[in-house]
Formats: sequence, structure tokens, C-alpha cells
Amino acid sequence: MKIEHQIAAAVAAALKELYGVEINAGEVTLEKTKKEFEGHYTFVVFPYLRASKKKPEVTAQEVGEYVAAHTDAVASFNVIKGFLNMVVAPEKWVELLGDINADETFGLTKADENSPLVMIEYSSPNTNKPLHLGHVRNNLLGWAVAQIAEANGNRVVKTNIVNDRGIHICKSMLAWLKYGNGATPESTGMKGDHLIGHYYVAFDQHYRAEVAELVAKFKAEGMNEEEATEKAKKEAPLMQEAREMLVKWEQGDAEVRGLWSKMNEWVYAGFDETYKKMGVGFDKIYYESDTYLEGRELVLEGLDKGLFQRKEDGSVWADLTENGLDEKLLLRADGTSVYMTQDIGTAKLRYSDFPIDKMVYVVGNEQNYHFQVLSILLDKLGFKWGKDLVHFSYGMVELPNGKMKSREGTVVDADDLVEEMVRQAKATADESGKFDDMSEEERQEVARVVGMGALKYFLLKVDARKNMLFNPEESIDFNGNTGPFIQYTYARIRSILRKAEDQHYDHTNLPKATFELSGKEQEIISSVANFAAVVKLAGKDYSPSVIANYCYELTKEYNQFYHEFSVLKEEDEAKRQFRLVLSANVAKVIRLGMGLLGIEMPERM
Repeated sequence: MKIEHQIAAAVAAALKELYGVEINAGEVTLEKTKKEFEGHYTFVVFPYLRASKKKPEVTAQEVGEYVAAHTDAVASFNVIKGFLNMVVAPEKWVELLGDINADETFGLTKADENSPLVMIEYSSPNTNKPLHLGHVRNNLLGWAVAQIAEANGNRVVKTNIVNDRGIHICKSMLAWLKYGNGATPESTGMKGDHLIGHYYVAFDQHYRAEVAELVAKFKAEGMNEEEATEKAKKEAPLMQEAREMLVKWEQGDAEVRGLWSKMNEWVYAGFDETYKKMGVGFDKIYYESDTYLEGRELVLEGLDKGLFQRKEDGSVWADLTENGLDEKLLLRADGTSVYMTQDIGTAKLRYSDFPIDKMVYVVGNEQNYHFQVLSILLDKLGFKWGKDLVHFSYGMVELPNGKMKSREGTVVDADDLVEEMVRQAKATADESGKFDDMSEEERQEVARVVGMGALKYFLLKVDARKNMLFNPEESIDFNGNTGPFIQYTYARIRSILRKAEDQHYDHTNLPKATFELSGKEQEIISSVANFAAVVKLAGKDYSPSVIANYCYELTKEYNQFYHEFSVLKEEDEAKRQFRLVLSANVAKVIRLGMGLLGIEMPERM
């Protein structure tokens, strides 16, 4: 039994025996004792004063005396007003480390066939452009949330909805027809998603030129700036052609559909390369071109049931005023779908494919209202998880020079970003001499692991709800709260353990001899043991940053220990063996924690 469980059970027994309070150990709240006081765990007695009918100090003293007498987990205690601070018996720390050492997946809970099924949607790219920095944060958050959910004993399905239809797709298609001269990924040497993104930008450039020319013409005819601009945007030939192409797509025109399929396949091949570089993937991918009609049918069924209303122009709306919201458009007057309709259709397909217990959407905070509405609509339509769907709402990634704009070609491309991070990692390591004893092949691989670790950690350590400023140079630093700092400490521990093996020192089993632990060693065992609670908290709050910052704090604490105490050079054999086992378990927990974030740990750095 874990230390806190033993203490909690003793506290529960004390409350029942002393004051007749019926409470089980799981309901007892133990806090970490504040650093300014002596102790490891603190129990607050204020909620139980009505039952004890005594002063806080007396109640805490009585509970403390009972606990000390009935469990060997507590060596001593002290009372500060209504706070009972308990000191854990030294031998219990060694016992706890032994339990952790025996569990290769300590802190992680394995699912079984009866575990809840959680579906997590992330990525959601458009097929008219490559993935960019914003997509990188989305994918990394989605992957981490999925890993953390799985670590909390859930069955997880990772899913993606690809936005592969609409006017924005037609813009790229039309520009390719007009300006592409039959260009392909093979003929240009470009990734397919980059090639299509190039023509999306080209469309905007030519469209802007047309609008500017028309604005000048309309102003010369007597219109003001605002009227001329509005009219020019509607009448620009390129935009009219794009709308005509969309109509043909909706009607199933064979030529348009053929071009659409070909260009999308180029994009999907490009996306797959980028996903592989990022180390993310999916169990099931859905496509808007398959789901929007399903949504339309569901909306029409809801209309027949009186859930929605049709207006005079033929459009269909949901009246959500009784929910404190407004009216929401579901079908346009011409019968075409909106994004909400597509999400309803996607939900239907997913629910028919999987017995979902919980649905988590990893989507930016600009869509907060959308998912508030979607939850209500899915509940009205009978999806059991609709009411409780989770919108994992995260903030935007901002750059020092402002926001990104895809159509203007000013985004930070995901592939370029990954390559630059790996290049910077190699340059930084070469400059510091960390790669001096490695082959070129090993240098490249470690640079990839460190560069991606830097990128992922930098984007995941920040509370996802907040907007953040991305700074590549800061993320590569081998000191401070960075991925490379944690990776370097892990590699250092692995080096120590390899040297221990070379010298035939045991680092897998705790020594039988007893000795006095230092306060720092106790703190590290306590921190390692806290990993299980951190994983649960991260799962409850959908918060990868909790894991990231835990790994940093544990790493920082171990480095302090490493500088204060000898490990391999410790002459006392029992102490040396204990410290090696302690080091091995710090490395194990760091590897498990960073693994939940999708970050690899290098054996050497």
C-alpha cells in the first residue's frame, strides 16, 4: 500500500474511532506539507470540528496521536492550529521506491474491454494548403491528450476530420488549372500539400489584382470606396469562376470531381509525411465530403420532428433562445450545408462506427460558441454523449511579427519549422561539444530527437487555454524549462547506469542494508511517487502542461541531488546501490511522462 494510502486509512480510522465520523480512506484529503513546516503530508481538521466538538489544535493533536499509534508509516507529527503535519518514517520511503521500481509502467493505468471509449478529434486540416505552426500545436495537443487519456485507463480512438470541400478548395483547383501548366509534385519536386498551397496563394494574388482593377473602374464611374470594393469582390471573374466550379462539384461533375480527387491525393501524401515527422497519427480519418450529406439528412429529420424550423426563404434554423443562445443556421436557403451541419453528420458516422462514451474536440478557442451550439444540437438529436462533449479549447500561437495568414503565404510552414528545429538542435549541440564523440549518423538522429523534443515541449508546457508566443531559439536552450534540458538529464542518468553496468554495480534492486536517507533523497522519492497523481490530474483537466512541468520540476530536483551527492563514486556500497536505483526510477518516470507528450528520450547526448 502506498504511503499516503496508509496514512489516509489511519486518519479515516481515527475520525471514526474518536468522533464517529463515517469516512473511507479515499475521501481523506492529504496535502503536501508546506516547505516552511516540518512534515511530508498535512491533514486539515477544520471540516471535522463539528463532529469533534473541540478546538482545531486539540482535534489535530488527537488525530495525530491516533495515527502515530496505529500505523508505522508516520514517524512523528506536529500541529499548527488546525493543520496536522505528519513525518513519514524513513524506511517507508525505501519501501515506496521498491514498489515503484517493480512497476515498469508506474503511474499508468491499462484499459480493458470494459473501459470507457473516448474519441479525440484533432488536426482538422484543409486540403488547400500545407500544415502550419497552428496545426502543429493542435496536433501535438491532440496526440498528448489522447496519450494521457489512455494512461488513465480509457480506450482511445484518435480521429481526424479533413475539410476537403468548399470554395477554398475550388480556389486552389482553379488557380492550378489557370497557372499550373500541368505541374505535379513529381515534376516540381514539391510536396503535394506545398504545391496546392502555392496555387491557393496564387489565386489570392490574382484575385486581389482583379479586385483592385475593378475598384478603380467603379470609382471612376462615381461609386465610393466601400461600394466599389464590395461590388468588385462579388464581380471579380476569378471568384465567379470558383463559385461556378463549386456548383459543378456539388452536382457531381465528372471532370471537376476528377481534378478534385487528384489534387487531394497529392495533399494527403504531403500531410502523411508531415504527420510522420511530428510523430502523430490517427485511428480513423473522416472527410467532410462524406459527412456533410449525412448532416443534411439528420437536420431534415430534426425538422420533421419539430426540433428545427424552416423560414420563408427555405433555410433551416435551430432556435436556441431557451438555452440562452440565439438562432443557428443549419441549412442555407439553397439547401447547402454549413460547418455545423457537417459536424452533426460527422458525429452520426462516428457514433455508428464506435460506441463512444466521451467525445473530445481539440479545436482553437475561436470556436467556443460553435461547440456550445453543437453540444446542444447533438443532445436534441439523441446522441447520448452530445450533452457532455468536451471542447478542448486552446489559445493561438502568435509570432513576434504578428498573426499568420495562409492566403497571403505568411504562415510558418510545419515542414520548414521541423527542419529548422532539427538544424538548430544540431548547431547548438555541435557548438557545445555534446556531439563530439558521435558518428555523423548518430548526430543527425539525436538532433532530430532533440529538435522535435524542443518544439513539442515548448508548445505543450504552456497552459493550453492561453495564447502563446513561439520562440524557436528559446526552446532549444539546454538549460531552463526546455525539452533539451530534460532530455540531457535523462541521457546523463542513462550514462551513469551504463557505467554502473560496466563496473558490475547493481542498479535494478534495492540494497538490503539499511542506512539513513537524506532529506533530498526523500523528496525525490516523494516527487517520483507523485507521478501517478499528476497523470490523473492531467487526465481530469485535459492538461498536457501539467505533465510537462512535472517532468521539468523532477529533472531540476534530480540535478540538485546529483550536484550534492555522489552516485557512482559513493564508497558506501548500500548507499551507492540505492542511489543508482533512485536514479534509474527518476529516468523511468521522466521517460514515461515525456512519452505521454510524444517526446522521445535520447540514450546519449
